[in-house]
Parts: sequence; C-alpha cells; structure tokens
Amino acid sequence: MSVAVVILNWNGRKFFELFLPQVILNTSSDAKIIIADNCSSDNSLEFVRINYPNIEIIENDKNYGFAEGYNKALAHVFADYYILLNSDIETTEGWVIPLIAFMNENKDVAACQPKIKSYYNKEWFEYAGAAGGFIDKYGFPFCRGRIFDTLEKDEGQYDCNAEIFWATGACLCVRSDLFWSVGGFDKDFFAHMEEIDLCWRLKRKGYKIYYICNSEVYHVGGGTLPKKNPNKTFLNFRNSLYILLKNTSSLNLLYIIPVKFILDVAAAVKFLFSSGFRDLLAIMRAHFYCYVNIFKILKKRRQLKKYEVDLLLNKSIVIEYYVKCNKYFKDIKF
Repeated sequence: MSVAVVILNWNGRKFFELFLPQVILNTSSDAKIIIADNCSSDNSLEFVRINYPNIEIIENDKNYGFAEGYNKALAHVFADYYILLNSDIETTEGWVIPLIAFMNENKDVAACQPKIKSYYNKEWFEYAGAAGGFIDKYGFPFCRGRIFDTLEKDEGQYDCNAEIFWATGACLCVRSDLFWSVGGFDKDFFAHMEEIDLCWRLKRKGYKIYYICNSEVYHVGGGTLPKKNPNKTFLNFRNSLYILLKNTSSLNLLYIIPVKFILDVAAAVKFLFSSGFRDLLAIMRAHFYCYVNIFKILKKRRQLKKYEVDLLLNKSIVIEYYVKCNKYFKDIKF
C-alpha cells in the first residue's frame, strides 16, 4: 500500500523550519512526503528546495484555500492513502504506522485521525480534533476531549480506538479512491468544516470514520487564521449552516434551521459583548451568504441519496454545554 503525506502550505516557512525535519525523521521511508503550495508569497518553497531537495512540491497558481487547494494538489498525487497534514504539526516517532495498519485491517473504514494534542501544552488535547470529532443536529461540532473552549487533559481516558463522526483535517488519513468517489472536498467551504462534510458523505456511503489512539501528534493551531479573526468567525458560522442545508433531510430542516438561527443570534450577541461588532457582522454575513446561495446548496443536497447516519448528536450541544453545564464529553448522552 502506498502512502503520501501531503502538507498544504501558505506562507509557512516558520513551520517548515520548526516541524519539517521531524516529519521527515518520524515518517516511515516508504511514505512519500509532498508539499502542496497555495501560491505562497514568502520564501517557504525556496527554503524547502534548498534544504530538502528530494521533497516533491506541487504548486497551485493561487491561494485556493484548504478545500480546493487540497483538491487541486491531490489530483497530481498517486497513492492508496492520503495523509493530509497541517504544516503547524509536530509529529512523533512512527506516527504513520498505526493509522495505516488500522486502515489495512478494516476495509470498512474510509478515514481516521491520530490523537491531537496541544503543541504548547502537551498533556492537553488540542482544539482542532482532540480525540475525534462529532456534530450535533444544529451543525455545531465538538470533540472527545474538547467541547467549545473546554479542553481536557489527556489522562488516558481516550486510550482506545473509537468510531467517530468526523476526523480532523489537521491530520487526516483517507483512502484516496474513496476521497475521489465522493468528489473530494467541497471547494465552496474554502476552509473550516470541509472535513466534516467529507466525512458525512463518506458515512452516507456506508463507511466508518475512526480515531486511532496510539498515533499522536501535537498541533499549534491558528497557523493561517488566528482564532479571534472575523473571517474565521464568518467561515465557521457560514460552513456550519451550509453543512446542514447540504446534508440534512428536508423534513428535519423545517425545524432545525429556525432553531439554528436563534442559536446563532445568541452567539452573535455573546460575540458583541466579548469581542466586538466585527464578529457579529461576520455571523450576519454567514447567514446572508447561505440564504442568497440556497438554490445552489440545495442542488448539491439533491445529489445525496441517503440522509440518515449514526453518531450524529440528536440534540443541541449548545444547550448541553451552556444550560446543563455538561462541559466534558463523558457527560454527553447520545
């Protein structure tokens, strides 16, 4: 089985300096490492060419974002497995082996992720993926080890492989044939939650998504867009609504969307008092975008044959967290 570790880059020289040597050292020799560049304007590619001349580079002609950027690059990558790796991740020794071994042994698994922990606080899980992702019926994602801003310390509570709803795009191992069988990432997401949409489509075809406990990496996070950034807020809220409109059945949408609107209004008010007017405007823009493009989104939804999938939380994680004060994954009842 051939493996390609593909790192999408945009102006990431500082991360190459810090993490690329370890990626090379810790990745098995039979896995190919490829840099997919989204038209960087720094000298990150020059750095790679000078210091790592054997690494293959694929250059996109502009910054296509995460979703289409990977689609464009992966069209030129020929391997049985893709491992999509963020440039701001520190790998550990032998991190690839458990992922591929599990996939080889379980043909019904389309994608998986390792344990994602914080680069700055290595005993703690990291926001973008933690010990595997889930989503509630209103489009709010959460993880084992992370619900909203509450992170858990790794005390072995997730030291077993487990089926999950979505695997993080920060370090995603996926079968290449299945990736393309569902059309790859939806380019309209640009960045944020495109991996959830991908996993949802893979699950709809009857495949499973898994978390693999004995592979571990450390994620910096916020390498491209800082957490407190109105554009990040826009993408998160737009894509959260987009994913519901695209993947939820018509009958369920009739009551889910009004509730989603109320929850997002509450979030906008919270943002107004905590971080200012720009985040509130970003949420308004997110809804406006989806409503203006509703027919385009619904056209995509009509192409999806099966709607019901398992491991979708059939209630509000917002209510669980903020009203019932269930801050940890163990407190959430599916």
